[in-house]
Amino acid sequence: MGDKLKVVVWSTGTIGRHAIAGIDAHPRMELVGVWVSNPEKDGKDAGILADLGRELGIRATTDRDALVALKPDAILHTAMADDRVFECIEDLFGFVEAGINVVSSGPVLLQWPERILPDEMLERLAEAGRRTGASLHVNGIDPGYANDLLPLALTSLSQRIDEVRVMEIADYSTYYQPVVMGDMFGFGRPMEFEPLLWQPGILTMAWGSVVRQIAAGLDIVLDEPLVERVERRAAEVDTPSVSGDVAAGTMGAVRFELIGNVDGIARVVLEHVTRTAEDQAPEWPQPAEGGGGYRVIVTGEPMMRLDLTHHGEHGDHNVSGMITTAQRLVNALPAVVEARGGLITALDLPLVTGRGLVSTT
Repeated sequence: MGDKLKVVVWSTGTIGRHAIAGIDAHPRMELVGVWVSNPEKDGKDAGILADLGRELGIRATTDRDALVALKPDAILHTAMADDRVFECIEDLFGFVEAGINVVSSGPVLLQWPERILPDEMLERLAEAGRRTGASLHVNGIDPGYANDLLPLALTSLSQRIDEVRVMEIADYSTYYQPVVMGDMFGFGRPMEFEPLLWQPGILTMAWGSVVRQIAAGLDIVLDEPLVERVERRAAEVDTPSVSGDVAAGTMGAVRFELIGNVDGIARVVLEHVTRTAEDQAPEWPQPAEGGGGYRVIVTGEPMMRLDLTHHGEHGDHNVSGMITTAQRLVNALPAVVEARGGLITALDLPLVTGRGLVSTT
């Protein structure tokens, strides 16, 4: 398999710590650096920060320039992007301009940024890729595998496609992201509170890349703009959550759709049903099992439904959601490093597998 890829992990939060574990377990990768934003983590061993129970001999640092100077083969970037989208884009573009390949969990609009980012920003990235040969790939589980490769692979069984619907159905009560849960979704806030995510156009910025990438994979041109629909529900009882308890009467659940029409007919739909307790809004779609999962429904001939369920070794689906996001990036890394320079989407990659990860015990 050749020399190991030298990889820097950028942050050690809910996804980053799993990325460290994934790189440590991968036979083709070597962890050479870890960036942290919290000064209290500076100098701590990566294995301790990743809860591996052992040291890896790599000390985390807040010195970004020192890590770039290592000239790693790739940076696996998992830093929080939802509340600092354009700062994060600047970081990612800067890495490519420095000749470093990047895989990242966000900003998710970079999965398929056409019609979202201005042409001059896209050209900047393309030019950096041509000059340095470095690539940028943004992915995960959602947005990511559950609503790019998975639905498009399923449509290969179709004779006629009327609609492709990709869904996340999940209880977020064990999802630790206070900023996302409170400020962006509005969970636990008064129903009259207007969080960022439900402002007109924001859903399109956040998940429009999903709908447009599926459309591109099916070779259809969508009407613009995409259609946004949101339905929110108040919690009926006080509800515990690791990101902040949800009091009765405050926002407890949301169902939203982002619809891509062709000549006014829905052809590609992204739908999320997000609860802060499993028994909220029982009439809304339910996961196939447990507290959450992903679903693809292809309406046409034949009619198909595919459910992806997951849970960690300790049973929690939100933990395994972080693991799957991290591992999609880890396992895609060799293909991204070998790809042409510039932006790489899921449609550009060869088949990515868990090669080298089969247990030997």
